[in-house]
Amino acid sequence: MKDVFHSAFKTSLLILKLVIPFYILADVLIYFGILQKIAFIFTPITNLMGITAEASLAIAAGILFNLYAAIAFAAPLGLTPYEWTLLGLFLGIAHALPVENTIMKSLGITHLYSTILRLSVGVLSVFVMKILPIHIEGKGITKTISLPTYNSFFEMITTSFYNATILTIKIIILITIIIFVMDFIKNKLFKNKKLGPSFSLITGIILGITYGAGILIKEKVNLTKKEIFFIATFLMIAHSLIEDPLLFVLFGANFWVLVGVRLFLALIISILIIKLYTKISN
Repeated sequence: MKDVFHSAFKTSLLILKLVIPFYILADVLIYFGILQKIAFIFTPITNLMGITAEASLAIAAGILFNLYAAIAFAAPLGLTPYEWTLLGLFLGIAHALPVENTIMKSLGITHLYSTILRLSVGVLSVFVMKILPIHIEGKGITKTISLPTYNSFFEMITTSFYNATILTIKIIILITIIIFVMDFIKNKLFKNKKLGPSFSLITGIILGITYGAGILIKEKVNLTKKEIFFIATFLMIAHSLIEDPLLFVLFGANFWVLVGVRLFLALIISILIIKLYTKISN
């Protein structure tokens, strides 16, 4: 039991160091309008998608920060359900790169690999959807969703720190519960059989990279580099497959396309990359 507490504490401390700084940085950049000034860099992605160039700000917010910021910028644009599905596919794979790629770095996955993988597969998912024989119809949906406004920098920074702390506490509590449950199942029900890979994969698919990686961090001493590399690659493509897609479904996106395409690509690409990894290692 003491070892479990120690493991949960170490994992939680790492999450704490990663989430709070990046959360506050996102709010600072948005507050000073820096994000709006660099959004033009992402217009090639909107051109590839075939959606309005104004969505580049949403793309920038999603890639650099999180899906909530991305949706806040995209909501007033009146995108069609088809366009929301395209946006949800790309950003579902390639969002919050600074914080999530840093979490992956703690598992030995480089920032360069994580960034190239998620951006390239995000673009690939758009092409896959476009060649699928599906029709997603509906009118453009506009909702009054906006980013929070503040009267001063001090108000923004204190609110940001508070929200980041609350989010971190929620993450820590859930990861701790998962670690205890996993330890109980391994030691009581399966007599110490290695369940780390399957647990981290299922956790990441359902809850997201942060939670899945939290379990991997706890279990990585018991895993091979090949196992960690495979699971990390899979999760960077297919993670949080309930909450994230539903955010876009609110605007008319097709849930089954968002989930199905990501699972398909995650499986195929992870298998191909791990075969290449095995050849290089040998």
